[in-house]
Amino acid sequence: MKIKNLTKEISEIYERIVDGETSADLLTAKVHPSYRLSAKNLYRYLILRNFDLRKYHDSLSDIGVSSLRSSEGYVFNNLHNVIRNLKLIQGINTPKETGFEVVGYKRGKHLLQRHTRLLFNDKQLGHYTEIMVTLPSEAATNKLLIEKMVAKGMDVARINLSHDNEQTWTAMVRHLKEIEATTGKRTAIFMDLTGPKIRTGKITRTSKKGKNRDYLKIKKGNNLVLVKAEREIDPELQQSPHLAKNKVPVQLPKIIDALQIGEPVYFDDGMIKTVVTEKSVDSVTVQIQEAYKTRLGSEKGINIPSTKLNLPSLTKRDLALLPFAIKHADIIGYSFVRTPEDVASLYRHLDNLGANDVGVVFKIENQEAFENLPLILLEGMKRERIGVMIARGDLAVELGFERTSEVQNQILWLCEAAHVPVIWATQVLESLVKTGMATRAEISDAGLSTQAECVMLNKGPYIAEGIETLKHILIKMHAHYSKKKDSLRTLHIAVQALDKLEKSI
Repeated sequence: MKIKNLTKEISEIYERIVDGETSADLLTAKVHPSYRLSAKNLYRYLILRNFDLRKYHDSLSDIGVSSLRSSEGYVFNNLHNVIRNLKLIQGINTPKETGFEVVGYKRGKHLLQRHTRLLFNDKQLGHYTEIMVTLPSEAATNKLLIEKMVAKGMDVARINLSHDNEQTWTAMVRHLKEIEATTGKRTAIFMDLTGPKIRTGKITRTSKKGKNRDYLKIKKGNNLVLVKAEREIDPELQQSPHLAKNKVPVQLPKIIDALQIGEPVYFDDGMIKTVVTEKSVDSVTVQIQEAYKTRLGSEKGINIPSTKLNLPSLTKRDLALLPFAIKHADIIGYSFVRTPEDVASLYRHLDNLGANDVGVVFKIENQEAFENLPLILLEGMKRERIGVMIARGDLAVELGFERTSEVQNQILWLCEAAHVPVIWATQVLESLVKTGMATRAEISDAGLSTQAECVMLNKGPYIAEGIETLKHILIKMHAHYSKKKDSLRTLHIAVQALDKLEKSI
């Protein structure tokens, strides 16, 4: 592309952003002062990504000018400097922009690091990716296990409120505080709210030898009968030994009513794929299409990506646990948030409890949350301590495994534009943590996770080895790599979000 045409087209994008400054001021007026410039930058980024920028990269690179590929954190400043340099090459002197509040490269980087330290209560002046670890139930009675995890490099301890009870969680917190007092090493406490997570109920079976087991054997082609957990299996099913044997109680009865014949149902993060074949008042029969596990246990996640459920993101159980969580946790994980209204609802409950300073992490777990992410971020910015978790397990099932990398990158871009820290979660070094041996693929995945501000490991017998390995990888990769360059085609999520925001003004 000729330099004059290049200058003209990029200047038109710049002017579009300039024209949007009044809207940016209105949309960001209510955010926390710490996030005011970040919110403006996010809005500018949404405008930028309404354009297909791929055609400019090679032309800009050929003449030694920034190719716009790494402008997420400082959109206005980067565009202005690109245009200024293009004009200088043509012998046209352009003054520096002074009429707008801008974020430069260094300031954008500083804002992201500052927000990261605020969220995790990290006092270190430098920064490398934080390590979050899910505490197993045994951590309540095994203080030495937690000590080992802290010593190996755990920065954030995650307590999943979907499992165990207040007595167990309190014991975990007590151990963490005692270790901090002894070692001086502070570990932030992260507590996940349950949200409307659909799970299997309690599964119990008796073997031919009379032994009880807490799982159901799974085989491709077999049927499973989903029933409402609070009800007994109906008489018709009881007459069929085969079906009764394959009964699976569901903790959220509403899905039995909502599921329709032909819709897919996934279990255990997509490891078991089924489709609905029969439906009655109290049950749904599904046929197993694919099975990457031979067992289905209790309290395993269920995903129904094609089924619409109008469920509140905050359940009655969440609201009951909120006082406990804000008393003990530094950060609350907001499960299955879907809309900015969900964010506002949580904030109201926290305000009523006087919890204005607790950190909140928005877990992006489904299609609706992903599509609404820019709006969720702008609503979330009304508080200072916020973050986003890429819950890759549920996302992969909900959006399709083939879209996982694409969606993951888009979340990273949007959060970098907003200077909001990101937690990279699900199946990180999973083989290593569970078996003691890592795969080459998951080592590569762990290396890429340095793009995020925090990486989460799940529990397993080799968790200490997992923490040590991850820390080593992150420190090494941080010296080489932080954010990658991308082609920057028109971003559909940005087009959608910008349209919604402009209509709201």
